[in-house]
Order: sequence, then structure tokens, then C-alpha cells
Amino acid sequence: MGDGDWNDGMNRVGSGGRGESVWLGWFLYATMNRFASLCDRVDERADATEWRSRAESLRVEVDASAWDGAWYLRAFHDDGSLIGSAASRECRIDSIAQSWAVLSRGADPAKARAALHAADELLVREQERLVLLLSPPFNSILHDPGYIRAYPPGVRENGGQYTHAATWLGWAWAALGDGDRAARIFRLLNPILATRTSEQVNRYRVEPYVLAGDVYSCAPWIGRGGWTWYTGSAAWAWRLGVEGILGLRREEGHLRIEPCIPRDWKGFEAWVRTGDAQIHVVVDNPNAVSQGIAAFAVDDVSLDGNSVRIDPRATGVIEVRVRLGSPRTSERARSTTEA
Repeated sequence: MGDGDWNDGMNRVGSGGRGESVWLGWFLYATMNRFASLCDRVDERADATEWRSRAESLRVEVDASAWDGAWYLRAFHDDGSLIGSAASRECRIDSIAQSWAVLSRGADPAKARAALHAADELLVREQERLVLLLSPPFNSILHDPGYIRAYPPGVRENGGQYTHAATWLGWAWAALGDGDRAARIFRLLNPILATRTSEQVNRYRVEPYVLAGDVYSCAPWIGRGGWTWYTGSAAWAWRLGVEGILGLRREEGHLRIEPCIPRDWKGFEAWVRTGDAQIHVVVDNPNAVSQGIAAFAVDDVSLDGNSVRIDPRATGVIEVRVRLGSPRTSERARSTTEA
């Protein structure tokens, strides 16, 4: 972990060179696998094999050593002391070790799902519209994690809502196919919905049209927004909404459409501009499901896939219609083979 991973406030967890970050293990696993795919594309097969082998060794070690019984640990201090354990007095659970157990696809599936449920139960405070980074906050010097403890309890990374990480929790729910919980997280993060009354405005105290990078969670500042105009959080929230929930992704010259929406949505429409053309996406959800493509058509022509090629020379409007429901037989067979 060194002097901090994503959470640089934990700058004394591994400053001696022996501390380990569980979140960084998941993230590194995902990164090495993506890099292996890049090696495949440039015909560096030996490098791809080596990176996948290293990634798998890391995955096995993280999954074996970091499981705490109901969720994953966050980190190990230089002296081996635990962060993010059920036995911990502070930081019993940390959000990103759970969300990336899912997003990396590295954790045992049953453990990953259980860990995400634990994070949802212990870190999401719906009445106060908060999605916490960790809980409880650091407030002692038993094992000094670093300057994160200099923040008052519930402020910024020290047990507040750190919005960047909260979007990952929502995206992890989408990755598990739970559109209800993914959209619930998105709604809790939406500043417009946090400022609908005078009382809410007085509590939030920052611009309702800008996503706050953090929101405080402890008295007397519960619900007060912190840094705004913070592009990292805004960008991730945009991706959660557009890519994670609506399922609209540009991939290798195609627009891939793979929604994960709340079951009570009847569907949605979206317009995607590409050069001089527009792709008009209409998604229908007659079966009240979150995901699964039952029919996919481009300009009234049925297709087996769920993507449309983006032609830079195209003009006019391309109509794409998607019907959600039970996946088609061919799609189910292909998914099983890939798994």
C-alpha cells in the first residue's frame, strides 16, 4: 500500500513497505487483465499470458487472505493489524474493497455479493441521503492510518460520503444486475433531489446543480456538502447513470446497449450523437425486469447482438429498439460459454 492507494489519506498504513491494500489488489487484478487484452490486440501473446498468470496469482491471494467472514478487509498495516474488519473499533467496513470485489470480477461470486449487501446495509443511510466511504470514522491513535484522521469524524474520507467511491457502489450493483439498487444509489447522490425543500437546502449548503465531492455524515454537519465543482465525482456519476444504468457504452466503433434499470421503469429513450448522425435508442421494459435483452432491432431489422456500428460517414437518424426480458437462447448459450 505504501504511502496510500486511492485513499491517500491512509498514508501511514504501509509507509514501512509491508502494508497491503485489499482494494488495490482488486484494482490491480482488473488492470492486469485489461492490459493482457491489449497485449493480445498487438499480438504480444507471451506478455498476455504472463500478465494473466500474475493476475490470477494475485486474485487467489487476495480472495484467500482478505475475506473477513461477511465482507472484505480494506488493508493490512505494516505490523499486520487489520483495517476494515468486523472486529475493528474504527473503519469496520470500507466501501471500495466491496465494490471492487465485484467490479474487478476477481472475488468469489458468493462472497462478492455478500460483501456488497453488507456495504449497502452498513454504509447507505437513506434517510440522510448518504452513501458512506467507511464506518465508523477514525478517531484515535491505536493504529494511526495517516492524515485521514486529521479530518473530523464524518468529514471527507474519514467516514463521510466520498461521492467518487459511492458511484462505484452503485455501479457494482449494476454489474450484479440489480437495477433497483443501482438507481437508488444514483438518486441518493443527485444534488437536485437533496435540495427540494428549504430545510434540505439549509442542510446541504452548497450548489444544488453541482455534484459535491463529499458530504459530511456526523453531527453537527450531517448532510452538509463539501467540495463542489469536483470533476472526478461528476464524471463517475455520469458514467454510473449513462453506462452503468442506461447501459450505453461506446466500444471499438460500436454503441453497445446493455441496460440495468429499475424494474418499475417502463423503459426509456436516449439520443446519442455521432458525427452527423444520431442514434435514437428506445428501450421497452414490458416484463418489469432490470436487464436481459429479448429483442434488438436497428432500423426495424432484427439483430442477434446488442450493439450497432458507429459509421463516421452516416447521416440522419438511426433507430434502435430494444425490448428487455428473458435473454434470447443464443445469448444465454454464448454467456454460459464465456463464463
